[in-house]
Amino acid sequence: MIRHIGFIDLGGLWFSGKVNILGRVLGTAIAATFWMQIPAKAGPAEDYTEHCAECHGPGRLGAQGPAMIPETLKRMRGPNLAEVIRAGRTATQMPGYGDVLDEARIAALVTFLKTPLAVVPDWGKAEITASRVMDADYHAVEAPAWDADPMNITLVVETGDHHVSVLDGDTFDVLDRFATPFAVHGGPKFSPDGRYVFIMSRDGWVQKYDIWALQQVGRVRAGINSRNIAMSRDGKWLAVANYLPNSLTILSTGDLTVAKVFEIKGKDGTPSRVSAVYQAPPRESFVLALKDVPEIWEVFYGANPPYQGFVHDHRIEGPPEIDNPFPVRRISVPDILDDFFFDQSYEYIMGASRANDGGQVIDLVIGQKIADLDLPGMPHLGSGITWKYGDTTVMATPHLKDGVVSVIDMTTWQTVKRIRTDGPGFFMRSHENTPYAWVDVFFGPNKDKMHVIDKQTMKIVRTLDPEPGKTVAHVEFTRDGKYALVSIWEDDGAVIVYNAQTLEEVKRLPMRKPSGKYNVWNKITFSEGTSH
Repeated sequence: MIRHIGFIDLGGLWFSGKVNILGRVLGTAIAATFWMQIPAKAGPAEDYTEHCAECHGPGRLGAQGPAMIPETLKRMRGPNLAEVIRAGRTATQMPGYGDVLDEARIAALVTFLKTPLAVVPDWGKAEITASRVMDADYHAVEAPAWDADPMNITLVVETGDHHVSVLDGDTFDVLDRFATPFAVHGGPKFSPDGRYVFIMSRDGWVQKYDIWALQQVGRVRAGINSRNIAMSRDGKWLAVANYLPNSLTILSTGDLTVAKVFEIKGKDGTPSRVSAVYQAPPRESFVLALKDVPEIWEVFYGANPPYQGFVHDHRIEGPPEIDNPFPVRRISVPDILDDFFFDQSYEYIMGASRANDGGQVIDLVIGQKIADLDLPGMPHLGSGITWKYGDTTVMATPHLKDGVVSVIDMTTWQTVKRIRTDGPGFFMRSHENTPYAWVDVFFGPNKDKMHVIDKQTMKIVRTLDPEPGKTVAHVEFTRDGKYALVSIWEDDGAVIVYNAQTLEEVKRLPMRKPSGKYNVWNKITFSEGTSH
């Protein structure tokens, strides 16, 4: 009897016992390529074929279980991966293989899984389309099936067992808890009316969920290894940024069909991964951060994009063809920028330059750099926030290497304050109706701390220590800004609800390694206190 191996935290839950779609697609499209690479003698490739392939695909690209390739296993270090193979994972369909494979074979299998693929198969429109499944038992409703403020719903991503909890933002009752794809990555995106949410995994699976009906609508695999998603202003299109293949996939939000797949190459033909895709609502465009080439791409989806002077994906000037309704503008930049922050008007991009340990400001209107940013210590611009400060607007960002929050005047682009913290941080949040900004100390020995900063004095007024020794991270506010929700980022963790004015704990909700939290109203209105 063949046993299954992998990180299947949801397996049958995610696929609900349906047909192994990827198994069929990969089996017919690429399996032969990989089977030919398996050596005749016993070894890790044979062990993978015998114990792993049925769940994770013959090409290691995933099926019921996630892909077993370095890009998706990046956070799973060797010893951790070996332990999962040896002992399995609690409360999942992943069994242990310590009684089948000795330590040497487990170590060899870990090395095999961490080895890049010799051949990366195509994952274009045909393969994406073949992976698409719409739930036959989904039934739309005319109004929410629950009694709560639909604009004050908050979703909590629980990475411990790959679920999302749907919270009533007034009572903090859990309305539903549903299975997600393995290893959700990047923030979920809501439709403009707040009814639907789209969730993406590192394996490229995109899940559509109806918050009103508390039901999954369907799912599709838009890439092999993906970074994040962005929603168009009109709610019609969803853009998916991919590392593998080097592509941008645009889906119809209505039925998850493929509208366009862009192959991402620089002007000189260099292939590039897409670090992230962002929505720019006033411009009716998606903006791409590219990992490997010094360019920014802007993909337009609106009815009247400014075509003049733009270079399209086929390098043709002029308006798009009928079958190519997404013209592309390419902006050359001095350095590769792979982490962005936009001002509220979406006219300016603040980009982090990894090579020069700083940043740049790009004017999207003229398509040129207009300023340099003094941002040493690897700023996490994707977590930046803004607020009014005197007669200007400032932007604040934590740093991934230094224990500091940098505050930048968005008129002069000068750093006006460096707020020292107890260590490098990852997430920063605020709200229009609170005087405070919250920032975690995600990295290092003080990971159990959460700083609360007065936005006008720019000083730390309180350092919270909600669970000594446990990782504390990520804050989200309720619609009115009255409450702040903080994660204890542990498998036996919790979401702690604080009064955002008194900074006192109000409630504690047990959760399985809760990470990000996303309030419908704050996200669809592009609150200045949250990332976009």
